[in-house]
Amino acid sequence: MKFVAFERAKQGTGASRRLRVTGRTPGIVYGGTGEPLLIELDHNALWHAIKKEAFHSTILDMEFNGKESKVLLRDVQMHPYKQLVLHIDFQRVEANTKLSMRVPLHFSGQENSPAVKTDSCLINHVITELEVACLPADLPEFIAVDLSGLVKGKSLHVNDLAMPKGTVAVTHGKPNPVVVSVVAPVEEVIAPVAAPAADAKGKKGKK
Repeated sequence: MKFVAFERAKQGTGASRRLRVTGRTPGIVYGGTGEPLLIELDHNALWHAIKKEAFHSTILDMEFNGKESKVLLRDVQMHPYKQLVLHIDFQRVEANTKLSMRVPLHFSGQENSPAVKTDSCLINHVITELEVACLPADLPEFIAVDLSGLVKGKSLHVNDLAMPKGTVAVTHGKPNPVVVSVVAPVEEVIAPVAAPAADAKGKKGKK
């Protein structure tokens, strides 16, 4: 994806507030060999961009002063209740430097799995994105997860995923985290209906 950034001359809380009034969003680009760069973006264009999955998980082309550079979205600060982006951070991307990025998981085949089709199990997506480490050229837009082989009583773990070429999962010390769990259906138990209690006095016979 491509976006256009403009030079931001002033910084500070007051300057950023005035900038937002004009329909612009303050931001910064950092990392790499260059100095931090203060930028501003058109808020309407940015608002539409952040709704797209690719804007959050892929390398972006930033046009600045007629030149393009590669960056990654690193942080978005939103207004607590308004549809307003307060600030946005990007990181420069260098071709020979490995990066870490959270990549969305795209699930498929769930309805065809024996767990669902035969045993009527429920499929619980424990995580919906995974952090990976790779060179910029190998960064995937998403990781495909095939659930068609799920069976009752089994779970799918990170080590079961077919990782894209050149990428490794980053689990921060957690051994083989669960990606998808299979939950067996709860059998409904019908309690037996108790017989009506006999009349305490009983019935008296006629004399």
